[in-house]
Amino acid sequence: MEAVKASVPLTILHNAIVVTMNSDSLVFRDGAVAILRDTIVGVGNSLDVLGQFSGSNATVIDLHGRILLPGFVNTHVHTSQQLARGIADDVDLMTWLHGRIWPYESSMTEEDSYVSTLLCGVELIRSGVTCFAEAGGQHVSGMAKAVETLGLRACLARSVMDCGDGLPAAWASETAKDCIESQRELYKRHHGTADGRIKLSLGIRQIMNCTDELLLATRDVARELNTGIHMHVAEIPYENQLVVNTRNVDHGTVTYLEKVDFLGSNLLSAHSVWVNNDEIGFLSRAGVKVSHCPAAAMKMLGFAPIKEMLQAGICVSLGTDGAPSNNRMSIVDEMYLASLINKGREVHSAGQTDPTALPAETILRMATIDGARSVLWDKEIGSLEIGKKADLIVINPCSWSMVPLHDCISGLVYSMRTENIVSVMCNGQWIMKDGKILTVNEEEVITLAKQASCQLLKRAGITIPERMKFV
Repeated sequence: MEAVKASVPLTILHNAIVVTMNSDSLVFRDGAVAILRDTIVGVGNSLDVLGQFSGSNATVIDLHGRILLPGFVNTHVHTSQQLARGIADDVDLMTWLHGRIWPYESSMTEEDSYVSTLLCGVELIRSGVTCFAEAGGQHVSGMAKAVETLGLRACLARSVMDCGDGLPAAWASETAKDCIESQRELYKRHHGTADGRIKLSLGIRQIMNCTDELLLATRDVARELNTGIHMHVAEIPYENQLVVNTRNVDHGTVTYLEKVDFLGSNLLSAHSVWVNNDEIGFLSRAGVKVSHCPAAAMKMLGFAPIKEMLQAGICVSLGTDGAPSNNRMSIVDEMYLASLINKGREVHSAGQTDPTALPAETILRMATIDGARSVLWDKEIGSLEIGKKADLIVINPCSWSMVPLHDCISGLVYSMRTENIVSVMCNGQWIMKDGKILTVNEEEVITLAKQASCQLLKRAGITIPERMKFV
């Protein structure tokens, strides 16, 4: 990118295809975005925006026809699981949890969480993510330190559990009161920090490891603090059956959450694969947000009824989940998968194809403005509009993977690779520019991650079965 230096904090990015993702879905073929410090102050045609700020001595950057898009929002990611990539492949969910992930997570230190989040953050930035919703780990302070260093925006949460089978000894003694108090303290310490880039949500791992006391206290405290709740919901049939057997309802998790008045517009419901039509209605009427994680779902969970959720008016966004359940932290891959698998699901369930299921423009909204809605941040991010924060990405479509670009929106969903994302800005600051991450040294992060992951698996007593005989 070519820039003209200035002494004022006004930057104009022009000569770009500006995909605004605003309510009118405006796209400017020769567009510009003007940024003052951390805020967008102009969006429109290049000549209009340049004329509006003529004489301002702004830094002017010519994007040479590249695409400007709001930063992607990954609404379900376990940053603390990044050091566990590959330790739990090709196993069922309960083995995944009890035999691999919980021993791993319970053996982590705050420094491990910091390094893991740094490594995850590098991958998120390279895939165009400027904001993510943490699905829950144990050491939130380590995550927050990494987020501040990386320059990202995040909704962090601690994963809490107070009952159930398979809990490591280090967690088994924690009561509902302990879980709530720890989250209150984390909220006081971290909410609104990093120049406002960090928010704290309340986390519940899943209903199978949650007493009613913890469930209802979480609901009430979230309302008191006016913050969100992040919870894994209806992941597998076993979960629904356990709820039916132990909580006196006729279907499963969502039915029970509706019964106890837990569903609300501040709930981010992750996965939500095994829900029936009545439960889709419950989610819709309560304004619950759903995070759809296509790769993780296909790996362990099944087909989520996303088409039906969207038809019911539910706000659905996209998440990658964690490295042990997806292996790739690329929201670009998730966009591609989300459209294809939901088209394929129509063949599986109805015996006929529906190429119109989850079209490209729907997918792009899921990754941007609907992601922002899901994390309760849509007044500030998710679209390129005057008054919103300058969270944006620059995409170079002039590569073998995207040429020719007959349809910009289609190309972004079906053809774009992470390599096409060349620059990333969050809160008005470049965190990646011309392919180089500016906030951390990638080589140093990778070295730290290799060392920490080996030591962590030894402490956790996890042995990965060898699939090949090395000679």
